Amino acid sequence: MNKRRVAIFVDRDGTINREVDYLHRIEDFAFETGAIEGLHILQQFGEIYVVTNQSGIGRGYYTEAQMETLHGYMGDQLTQHGITISGIYACPHHVEKGNPPYNIDCQCRKPNPGMLVQAAHEHQLDLTTSWIIGDKDADIFAGWNAGCRGAVLITTGHGKEHAAKIRVPDTRPFLFAVMPTLYEAAQWIERQQ
Repeated sequence: MNKRRVAIFVDRDGTINREVDYLHRIEDFAFETGAIEGLHILQQFGEIYVVTNQSGIGRGYYTEAQMETLHGYMGDQLTQHGITISGIYACPHHVEKGNPPYNIDCQCRKPNPGMLVQAAHEHQLDLTTSWIIGDKDADIFAGWNAGCRGAVLITTGHGKEHAAKIRVPDTRPFLFAVMPTLYEAAQWIERQQ
């Protein structure tokens, strides 16, 4: 039987790239502080998967094709820095504000665990040894709901406001920290390995 692998699930907006409302244009894309350095560390001990809520598609602000173009650009930029993204999972849904067919109550929109569970199934990942990093409580609870080992909330993007209010349940072991950037988050996770 093949050994299941460790994944580091990383949010996109406000975590990898600077927060821009409904980002979909390449000219608006810029890496967040510490993102490149952090991803370099993370790929030394796990596979990196981007998991991102993209309700702008459901709301009609941009198309799935525009999102894919942006992801292609991001992937190319990361490759030039020696970073490999093993997969990108995006949820286009929003049950209240999405237009048909995107106005569904899905399992993929964080904090639901659907994107993480799908990645684990498709890539033989061990969620119990995996991590999630993001700038919102929805990211942290997606990791909790998927049964991940732990999570880091970073204070870039929307992180400062979410850090002030987040309360992670203590009903099972779950390592959690708040860090300033993806770089410090990666260093903290590295110390837990």
